Amino acid sequence: MKKHPSFPQLLSFLFVGYLLFGSFNDCFAQRDTITNYYETEQIKLPKGLRAETGGMDFMPDGRLVACFHLGEVMTYNPKTKTWKKFAEGLHDPLGVVAVSNSEILVVQRPEMTRIKDTNADGVADVYETITDDFGMSGNYHEFAFGPLKDKEGNLFMALNVASNGAGIRPEIRGQYDSLSREGRMYSCVPYRGWVMKYNVKTKKLEPYASGFRSPNGLGFDAKGRLFVSDNQGDWRGTSPLYHVEKGRFYGHVASLIWQEGFPRVKPLSLPVAQLDSMRTRESIAFPHTEIAHSPTQPLLDNTGGKFGPFAGQLFIGEMDYPRLVRLLMEEVNGQLQGACVAFGDGTGLLKGNNRLVFDKNGDLWVGHNDHGWVGDEGLSRIHWKGKVPLDIIAMNLTTEGFELTFSLPVDPKIASNPELYKFQRYYYKYHQPYGSPKTDVADVAIKEVKVAPDGRKVTFKLAELKAGYVYDLKMGELQTPDGKLLMNRAVFYTLNQLKK
Repeated sequence: MKKHPSFPQLLSFLFVGYLLFGSFNDCFAQRDTITNYYETEQIKLPKGLRAETGGMDFMPDGRLVACFHLGEVMTYNPKTKTWKKFAEGLHDPLGVVAVSNSEILVVQRPEMTRIKDTNADGVADVYETITDDFGMSGNYHEFAFGPLKDKEGNLFMALNVASNGAGIRPEIRGQYDSLSREGRMYSCVPYRGWVMKYNVKTKKLEPYASGFRSPNGLGFDAKGRLFVSDNQGDWRGTSPLYHVEKGRFYGHVASLIWQEGFPRVKPLSLPVAQLDSMRTRESIAFPHTEIAHSPTQPLLDNTGGKFGPFAGQLFIGEMDYPRLVRLLMEEVNGQLQGACVAFGDGTGLLKGNNRLVFDKNGDLWVGHNDHGWVGDEGLSRIHWKGKVPLDIIAMNLTTEGFELTFSLPVDPKIASNPELYKFQRYYYKYHQPYGSPKTDVADVAIKEVKVAPDGRKVTFKLAELKAGYVYDLKMGELQTPDGKLLMNRAVFYTLNQLKK
């Protein structure tokens, strides 16, 4: 017969735990990790498929449709766990939209394509060019991303610039222009470095916004506003996320030569100060190595709470780290800016988080890719277990500092201690060289910390607020009164506009 510990022995065990961890709540808190709230499953792949995922969507009947780097388009039935090849022979497809159970739209390197199964056998038999009205030089770096469909049925796509790590082919498509051929990245055919809009009424591809380098991700927020990510490099001090509006310039100079009315001058000959005055700044700057190296697709949590307490927020993929990033946006003086915080660390997520899509049950599917750089291959599914973790829900600018909102009440005795927090601010240079170090780094003193009566908000009064800086907040072990630990203790706010 199994012998159980006596009551005195049990008390002794608990007392040892108290000595080791400081309190009984802390004993519980040490076991409170992200895996108590979210779990990640790796999807089994069919034999022979190299799963460098370029795009994913769900068909109305619940099948996943995914396109891959080597040109396959596959469907996957989550109920039966069976794969089927829907289409093949595409050239580096990097996005897919499911129109129906038998029709999809894909952006591949040379065109936007409609692919249909007309005889209901689950295999495509019609491939139609929607548009190919953009240039191609044959440079390896001329990726094409999208499509992203708006409420009116218009389709957005984004075009990479070329790299000076390779040349161009003897035969090109579109007008050749050497004005921006100099530099690390260049745009010698139309409209490299642009976001494009395919107008469903006119059936024409229109230049929409310029100034992009490697815009590997397009998405809408809950209000239908367009966001596009980009990657650190020349004219990118760190990786940004932009709120993209028609006619604006977003900083990478190579694409300017295709802007209507732009003078016949080399973009690189213009003073940096002039270029800086022309550009629209990023809504969020992702501090390099701190939270992201290579952000990908932004995706709205439209699950209505099926994925946890983050409904209405944007998630974004990240290639180089085994994580996603969650975005905390707000509007200040008519402009969008905000904070970013990690998501998924410790859940078993792979690297190369290139494409994201929610299913009807609220699970988040992640398509992985390495594409010759850092990353992984395959598909993952992240499932919320139904319990709410302690995490940051919002970071809002005030006239004197910031206000944090949490998903659960925090312990006021712990949260009111100013020594638990450290603010730092810095910026990244806008210039031609590749990337930028943190510049003008300075600690920012905290003058006051206030915890709201309900424990859901903590307000900071700071000694200084300056526009044009990232405000970097690192925190100690915040927790709830019952010992749940804060899942993410670092948050980064891009302050472009001060509160008036």
